[in-house]
Amino acid sequence: MDTNILLESGTNELEVLEFKVGGNHYGINVSKIREILTYQPVTPMPNAHPFIEGIFMPRDTMLSVINLRRCLGYEDDPDNDGLFFITNFNNLDTAFHVDEVMGIHRVSWEDINTPDATISAEDSGISTGILKLENRLVVILDFEKIVTNINPDSGLKVSDMDSYETRDRSKTPILIAEDSKLLSKLIVECLRKAGYTNLNVNENGQEAWDKLREYNERGTVLDDVHLIVTDIEMPKMDGHRLTKLVKEHDVMKNIPVIIFSSLINDEIRRKGESLGADAQLTKPEIGKLVEAIDELVDKYESGRLAAK
Repeated sequence: MDTNILLESGTNELEVLEFKVGGNHYGINVSKIREILTYQPVTPMPNAHPFIEGIFMPRDTMLSVINLRRCLGYEDDPDNDGLFFITNFNNLDTAFHVDEVMGIHRVSWEDINTPDATISAEDSGISTGILKLENRLVVILDFEKIVTNINPDSGLKVSDMDSYETRDRSKTPILIAEDSKLLSKLIVECLRKAGYTNLNVNENGQEAWDKLREYNERGTVLDDVHLIVTDIEMPKMDGHRLTKLVKEHDVMKNIPVIIFSSLINDEIRRKGESLGADAQLTKPEIGKLVEAIDELVDKYESGRLAAK
């Protein structure tokens, strides 16, 4: 199956791989997928998490296999071998065992609806969006959350901030675009530890862009926002589109933009560079995020001071 990711950047579009588990329809951003493989026998691991089916070694690379039936509360189906798709995010390769792959759909982030709290609670929900395709609903799963629930060490490392001494960076306003309530909370916690307390948090790129336009209309955008931190995958407007809009704007183009996403790989990095992103970091690297913020904010604020 062709798993080519979109070559054009900043279009606010994505490709969703639709698959089935337990008779229901689910989705994943194709940008996370390396390849799709037919089912192969796996080797069970003693004392592994119950969602871990075992390990196998395609092309001499050992991968853990996560059984999505178990993750989603379905019984195993001995009559259906299913297949694997291999993902890469947060610098980690993982295999997921699903029942059936239906196809790939090119859609707009505007078509992805944010699930309400009854579907995706901050601590327990594993859905990032709902997509309606013809007569069916496709639930976009939060694969980062699934992996982090199984292996907490693969998630955001808040402990990286323990070495930061208390300092006051409250005069530096930072705008954040992040749709995950849990990750947003952790990012805010980490930045506050680093002294950045003037934080403007938005649930998606559209909300962040609306805020930026409001400040621009008031003539205060360069005072109200000294740096932008954005995820890539977000309903309504993704981080690439937000970056493109900022960097093509006559007034806002000098505001530093950091893309902070689980998706960063060579292809995604090239896209971000083509859009003008000032830095791109994968999500476990919260310590590096603060270092990048420090460097870019100092440069931005020094330049503004010199211009006055």
